Amino acid sequence: MANKPLHPFAQLAISIALIAAVVIFTLFIFRSPDRLGPIAIATLVITLASFLTLLILRHFVLVWFSYLHQRELANDAPPDGYPFVSIIVPAFNEAEVIQSSLGSLLELRYPYYEIIAVDDGSTDGTFEKMRVFEGNHYGVQVQVFRKENSGKADALNYGIRRARAPIVVCMDSDSRLTPDALRYAVRHFRDPHVGAVAGNVKVINRHNIWTKLQALEYIEGLNIVRKAQAFFRSVNVIPGPIGIFRRAAIEGTGGYDSDTFAEDFDMTVKMLAEGWKIHYEPKAVAFTEAPEELLDIIKQRYRWSRGILQALRKQKHLLTRSSGTVTTPLSLWYMIFEGLVWPAMNIFANVFFVYIALIFGMTKLLVMWWLLLTVLDVLIAVHSILMEGEDMKLAAYSIFYRFFYILTIDVTKVFAALEELVGLDMQWGKVARKGRI
Repeated sequence: MANKPLHPFAQLAISIALIAAVVIFTLFIFRSPDRLGPIAIATLVITLASFLTLLILRHFVLVWFSYLHQRELANDAPPDGYPFVSIIVPAFNEAEVIQSSLGSLLELRYPYYEIIAVDDGSTDGTFEKMRVFEGNHYGVQVQVFRKENSGKADALNYGIRRARAPIVVCMDSDSRLTPDALRYAVRHFRDPHVGAVAGNVKVINRHNIWTKLQALEYIEGLNIVRKAQAFFRSVNVIPGPIGIFRRAAIEGTGGYDSDTFAEDFDMTVKMLAEGWKIHYEPKAVAFTEAPEELLDIIKQRYRWSRGILQALRKQKHLLTRSSGTVTTPLSLWYMIFEGLVWPAMNIFANVFFVYIALIFGMTKLLVMWWLLLTVLDVLIAVHSILMEGEDMKLAAYSIFYRFFYILTIDVTKVFAALEELVGLDMQWGKVARKGRI
């Protein structure tokens, strides 16, 4: 969403002020709890207890409904036929990965599809590398277009307008699809009320601790949520690396909008509001290149968090009513909980227990708190890995997942929320590619 640009020094000063305010508030609570009064202290204790209860409940709800969805898919029949599909690939300065991405599309085991690659004003030779693929490849027509830079959303709309198929696949140019991805995804469109299918995104560059933690996060933190939501046909985020859409559903919502940094989430919400069901297919896999350094991860998650909050603010009228399914308001409230309430409570709970342990010598309480969360994370990680047939070695990273990685991401989310609240300007923050796909 467009915000009035601030001078860099003014933006820095506001960010520092926000950080200072949070630190002062935290110190006030912990160093002078008597000033809060008995009602405030009781509220604090009840809030922490409720957070612990929600944490445990959330884990078991996700495990149960993801299991039901997995069992449902196991009994699902193959499609009666394979509809013609258009694959849209927008790209901006992706010279390191674009040829690998387009090359993977020519290896798909799918009978009828076309590829539409859209260069969004790249300056690094991306367009020249894309043009190598232009033409007919054993019945697969590849078209390459170039336009002035105007953002990913506009590039996707540009490609969709030129698509000929009733089913449209939108993917990121730093991703590659597995050969059978489309065969599994299109079966869900037998239901005329299904407007889109979210694919399964996996990290391909798993060669350091940061990328392995992200690989676990995608499996445990993202895909299991989509599995549980898919049982109700109300997945609330169609991922950028692989989203399969009924073209009529996209056109009915007016296409992608460019006024947020989370066009994928914005599109998903609009489709849910229109009454479309959104499914999830775990076998429709897209491999993506994840950031390899902690700072790049933080930049990416900051942008995601700001974008989701921008989309939520834009669609706030749907929090209480919807012309579509009753799950739409629930999906939005869940995103608010995950994006605002959950990160803040997780940070506060960790700081609270550390403070209690250090000041009052209650180290057993701290150890029990960490042990409980670690056991829960290991269990859900093993459950998620088994369901997807993934590498069980990733389960070992769940020990570091909660108390360092997720805590870092939650801190990022909190400050992204604070800066979005005061309207600080932000840029896209594109992560440099290493060419891993």
